[in-house]
Amino acid sequence: MDTAGDGAAAAISKGKEQLDKANQKKGEALSSQQMVDILDVCYDKALRGIPKVSKSVDELAEDYSSKYPTAEKAAKALVANQLVKCTTSGFLTGLGGIITLPVAVPANVSSVLYVQLRMIAAVAKLGGYEPNTDQVQTLVYACMTGQAVADVLKGTGVKLGTKIATASIEKISGATLTRINQKVGFRLITKFGQTGIINLGKMVPLAGGVIGGGFDLVTTNIIAQNALKLFIETTIERSEQNDSDTIGED
Repeated sequence: MDTAGDGAAAAISKGKEQLDKANQKKGEALSSQQMVDILDVCYDKALRGIPKVSKSVDELAEDYSSKYPTAEKAAKALVANQLVKCTTSGFLTGLGGIITLPVAVPANVSSVLYVQLRMIAAVAKLGGYEPNTDQVQTLVYACMTGQAVADVLKGTGVKLGTKIATASIEKISGATLTRINQKVGFRLITKFGQTGIINLGKMVPLAGGVIGGGFDLVTTNIIAQNALKLFIETTIERSEQNDSDTIGED
């Protein structure tokens, strides 16, 4: 009885089985929770900043608030400058390899997510919100869904274009935050999946206005407008309307 031969055959068979499973896993799309896990890592890095590479959200917001007379002007200047800055390949390349994610994601994609989350969180900070809270963090994630943000927030008591008071945000329940995060994860996977972006085995640069090795200028601009509407503009518009006693357009 050739036990050695049988053992070798068994080992080869097991090795092939493991390889098949690994290859199959590479082709699997990320789950909604994995997408949120990726956002969590990038968001934490964005809040704290990366030494010698980029400022923390607090430092970034303080820098702009010290240069402009109102939160609106500071936020819009921040957004404009971030969009211009991030169209240079050097900036995103400098972030590559620094952000370690829970799944295999190319550096250019993690860099884009980092930049977008950092920008939104800084806008929220300028609007008087605390980005470190679970509630604000979830709303920042919602802005990341681009044109789908209204649908993501539908039924949660939060509406795009209606800046709600900090006290009201703090009252958003954990269950509601979980539902929003699930919707965010699903929406991002659906959006990315249309062009084969989010995949455990193969990822390509974001589509649509691609500049600087994966930076999506068009999508990021939409994301920025979401942040301005949710955290900045509506309150200012309402204040101006009350002062002048006029009714503005929706």
